[in-house]
Amino acid sequence: MRSANAWHDAGLSGLLDEIANSADEVPRCMKVGACCSLAILRWVSSLHGSLFPHLTLSSEDMVAEFSQAADWAGCSVRALAWHPHTDKFAVALLDDSVRVHNAKSSTAPTLKHRLQRNVSALAWKPLCASALAVACQNCVLVWHVDPSSLSTRPSSGCAQVLSQPGHSPVTSLAWSPSGAILLSASPVDTAMMVWDVAGESCVPLQRVGGGGVTFLSWAPDGSRVLAATPSALFRVWETSMWTCERWPTLTGRCQTGCWSPDGSRLLFSVQGESVIYALSFANTPGELLGQAGDSKSSVIVADLSETTFETSSGETSVGGEIQTLVWDPRGERLAVLLKGNPEKSDSRSIIAVFKTRTSPIFELLPCGFVQGEEGADPHLIHFHPHFQKGALLTVCWCNGRISHIPFYFVSAGVPRPSLGYSPPVPYPSRGSEVSERLLFSELGS
Repeated sequence: MRSANAWHDAGLSGLLDEIANSADEVPRCMKVGACCSLAILRWVSSLHGSLFPHLTLSSEDMVAEFSQAADWAGCSVRALAWHPHTDKFAVALLDDSVRVHNAKSSTAPTLKHRLQRNVSALAWKPLCASALAVACQNCVLVWHVDPSSLSTRPSSGCAQVLSQPGHSPVTSLAWSPSGAILLSASPVDTAMMVWDVAGESCVPLQRVGGGGVTFLSWAPDGSRVLAATPSALFRVWETSMWTCERWPTLTGRCQTGCWSPDGSRLLFSVQGESVIYALSFANTPGELLGQAGDSKSSVIVADLSETTFETSSGETSVGGEIQTLVWDPRGERLAVLLKGNPEKSDSRSIIAVFKTRTSPIFELLPCGFVQGEEGADPHLIHFHPHFQKGALLTVCWCNGRISHIPFYFVSAGVPRPSLGYSPPVPYPSRGSEVSERLLFSELGS
C-alpha cells in the first residue's frame, strides 16, 4: 500500500526511495537494486537539471516562478477566474482554499480538499454552470458545485481528482471553448495532458525539447493552443490534427500570451524583455499550421521599456518587464501588467492599457495606466468575459483587495450601453514603429 502511494505521489523515484528505505520488509537484493537504480536516476536527473535549471527548484518555488501572479508566494490572492457565462468568479487564497463569489448571491462557497495545495491556476468549464478546475501541486481537482446550493462548504466528494505520475506541480489549465477537453501543464513534464474529465482519463501530447510546459492559452475560436516551456521556445498547437509549430526565442522563455477573439493573432512576451510580440496565423478551418498564410516571423508591436514621467509629485518611472497580458473578449482593450524595477524606489508595478483593433488591420495604441494606492501593487489581472458596456478589468492587489475597473466604449461620442466599438483612429506609420524579428519554425517538432 505504501509503495502504491509512493508511486502515485512521486512516480518512479518515490517508489524506489520507498523500497530502499524498507530494509526490513523487502529482500536484500531488491533493496540493493532499488538503491542502485535510485542513484542512477538521481545522476540522470542532475544532468537533466544542469540543462534545465528549473528542475532543481522545489515544487513551491517552481509554482511561484511560473505563475501568472506577480508575487504568487506572498500575495493573499494566488489565482482568479471569471465564469465564462455568468457574473461569478473564483479566487484561490494563500491558505489554498478557493472561494466562489456570485453577484446574484450573498453566499460565497469555500472549497477545501486535502489535495488542494499550492494552487496556481483556476479555470471554469465553458457551457457549464458548476465545474471549476483547480491546478494543485500533485493533481488537478475538478469541483462540481451546484450554483443553487446554499451550502458554504461543499464536501470534498464534490471534487474529481485527476492525476498522472510525473505530472506535478500543475501550473496551468485550459478548457476548450466547447468544454469537451481540459488541458493541464507541468514544468517538469514535457507532455501536456489532454483530459477526458468525465472518464477521468488523459492522453499525453509530448514533444522533445523544452524541459516541460509552463503556460497554456486556448484561442477563443478553439483552433489553436499556445504552450510555453521553461526554455527559450514555445509551441503553437492546431487542434484539428494536433500538430504543432515550434517557435524558438532568442533570450528567454515565453512568459505570457493572449489571443485575439477570432484566434488569428497571438500576442506574447519573453521573460526579461519589455516588448510585446505578435504572431499572425491563417484563419482557414482545417488548414495545418505552417502552410499557406501562416506567419513566419514575430512582429514587435509595443516597446514598454522603462521611461520617466514628470508628475505633480515629481519624477516617476514606468515600464519594465512584462508579467501578464490579457485581451478583452471584444478585442478592443489590451491590459499589460508590468513588474517595474525593484532596484529603483520610484519604479513600481503598474498596468498599461492599450486600445486595440484587429480588423481590417491590427492596431495597438496607448490608452493609459492603472495604478493602485500607495504601497498597493497589482499582482493579477483578468477581463470579465461578457461585460455588456465595454470591457471590465479585474485587478487583484498585493494587499488582498480586488478591483473591477470598467472601460466604456463609445462611438462618435455617443454612449453605447449594450454594444459599442471604439471610434476610428488614424493609422500610425508602420515603418518607424514596427520591426520584424525572425523566428525559425519546424513543423511538427
